Amino acid sequence: MKAYLKHLEDQIHNNSSRIALCDFGGASFTYADLAKQIELYHIYFRAIGIRKGDKIALCARNSARWAIAFLAVNTYGAVIVPLLADFTPESAAHLVDHSESVLLFVDPDMWKRMDVSRMPRLRVAINCKADKLLWSAGKKYETAWSHRKKQFSGIHPDGLQPGKVTYNGFSEEDLAIINYTSGTSGDPKGVMLPYSAMSDMVEYLQGKLGSEPDQLVSMLPLAHMYGLTFELVYPCCTGYTIHFLGKTPSPSLLLKALQEVQPGMVITVPLIMEKLHHQLVAPQLAAQPLRMPGFNSLYYKSIGKKVIKQMGGRVHTIIIGGAPLNWEIESSFRHIGLPYVVGYGMTEACPLLAYESPDKYVPGSCGKPIHSIRIDSSDPENIPGEIQAQGPNLTLGYYKNPEADAKAWTEDGWLRTGDLGTLDSGGNLFIRGRIKALILSATGQNIYPEEIEHLLDMHPYVKESVVVDRGGKVVALVYPDTNGIASMEERDHQEVPEIIRAQVNTKLPAYSQISRLELVDMPLIRTAKGTVKRHLYQ
Repeated sequence: MKAYLKHLEDQIHNNSSRIALCDFGGASFTYADLAKQIELYHIYFRAIGIRKGDKIALCARNSARWAIAFLAVNTYGAVIVPLLADFTPESAAHLVDHSESVLLFVDPDMWKRMDVSRMPRLRVAINCKADKLLWSAGKKYETAWSHRKKQFSGIHPDGLQPGKVTYNGFSEEDLAIINYTSGTSGDPKGVMLPYSAMSDMVEYLQGKLGSEPDQLVSMLPLAHMYGLTFELVYPCCTGYTIHFLGKTPSPSLLLKALQEVQPGMVITVPLIMEKLHHQLVAPQLAAQPLRMPGFNSLYYKSIGKKVIKQMGGRVHTIIIGGAPLNWEIESSFRHIGLPYVVGYGMTEACPLLAYESPDKYVPGSCGKPIHSIRIDSSDPENIPGEIQAQGPNLTLGYYKNPEADAKAWTEDGWLRTGDLGTLDSGGNLFIRGRIKALILSATGQNIYPEEIEHLLDMHPYVKESVVVDRGGKVVALVYPDTNGIASMEERDHQEVPEIIRAQVNTKLPAYSQISRLELVDMPLIRTAKGTVKRHLYQ
């Protein structure tokens, strides 16, 4: 297996003049520029005594400079600690301290709200929006910063030659990344990933998605392994030009970017695709003029072609991950011929566990295992059991958290995912729910909240839902679809919860029927990946 940073070297050697990173509508850096920026950081790291294995945190909005900082740390042999820019300043400071980070790349607005006294090991804070220091623990750090360009000129009097760039500051077995899955102050779970896990992902994705340069619009948080692997590491190692939107985009901004960039592939989450469905697909399906089998097929295909055109015209693969996709919306995508696939993974797998190409993808599944997966069940095809995994892309464990380590693995060395699933005879993996979300009925039956939510979300009066266990009762919380309810008589509006509950219950077995349904007046709170924060609604 070829080291992922050697793939990056190849791009610097062979595509030095190609744009590697750019902020949509803003600054851009070629692969040669990227190598120069990395070298400037390496000079600074050496000057202030950063050693191989030291921790360096990165808490900022997506940008070309975010990507440069990440790659500079990894190519140096230090350990990068990406933190979500949406963490509170208190949580971010706590994780900088917990990870023992000595340097922090950060946006200036976040830095202003962070308490440096809570990060006693920190020596330097660098502005991730501009080439500037924000803070340092002493004069020597400022002097080294101001002298680094002069040092660069002394080392490279004729400029950095891209063809001579090599990255040897790491071993494949070394720790490369600590990725925290939350910002809570209890026992943080910092997932430790080695260079070899990234290398495995790059090789797999190049075999599955291609190894030729292309354009890509980056919309996912790079501090999550899904966005980091699919929208930075793989494309950078393949010669892509990556256009960073910098934030979760509105449908209008996303479509504008896709039309300008014209990517061949789109990496996204269900929440964004659901918004595009409501804006682009649903109105056209509702306007269907005739109901005839032959005509319907042609009409559906025409909608699909229009959607692809609105996404830039070149899209051949839409990868959806991070959370389940609403089945009604997935069915619409299938009908109109969108080349989509829903994958499955977790931070601990860097992040991929299952995937399949759109032309071989089985609707409702999340593809086939990329390495070894087993279902902890007496009948893996029909009875859901915990999905357990093995492979070269898995975590080394949790940073300074032996209790989490002990719970993460089976006695015979398989990673516990905490997800329930089945494997069909064709090797396709189907997610059936989370073990923690599982509700046990009074009669001992397993109730899977996700299956009830799937039925609720298909109801015309429901925009989104979450199902929880309250005192042994199945309770559904629903954020209503006001457009769906608008056609009702005013006097019937009070009956909406009971109407939804009764209609959905007709499709459920007696033991899993909804006991109570409550309407909520705000959209459900979700993680950056789009997963509902279920624990907030217990």
